Amino acid sequence: QVQLVESGGGSVQAGGSLRLSCASSGYPLSSMCMGWFRQAPGKEREGGARFSTGGAGGGITYYTDSVKGRFTISQDNAKNTLYLQMNSLKPEDTAMYYCAATAGGCHYVPFRESGYKYWGQGTQVTVSS
Repeated sequence: QVQLVESGGGSVQAGGSLRLSCASSGYPLSSMCMGWFRQAPGKEREGGARFSTGGAGGGITYYTDSVKGRFTISQDNAKNTLYLQMNSLKPEDTAMYYCAATAGGCHYVPFRESGYKYWGQGTQVTVSS
């Protein structure tokens, strides 16, 4: 059974930075498609960034337009931990952030909630203007 535990959320002012962590147990992250999702009040859960081990640089990443250029997803396989570095935060980034995982690579995994089997409990990020 895969367990995911997020941490690192908090309250920051616009323009600030936060780094989220997702510690995993039960299965190596290097064998899974990992993602960060977020859900604002009254809105659907949406994907932000995802990571799959592989490629020339050791990881294949994908970002949605809303976070591209500001967020960076990375993974430490030795620590079995996924990270999300969030810079230039905006008030519209305010949401509950969730770590998600599913077995295998990301190539055939739709980047939406239904594509991921395992979820963390979430960590709140609040950005004030």
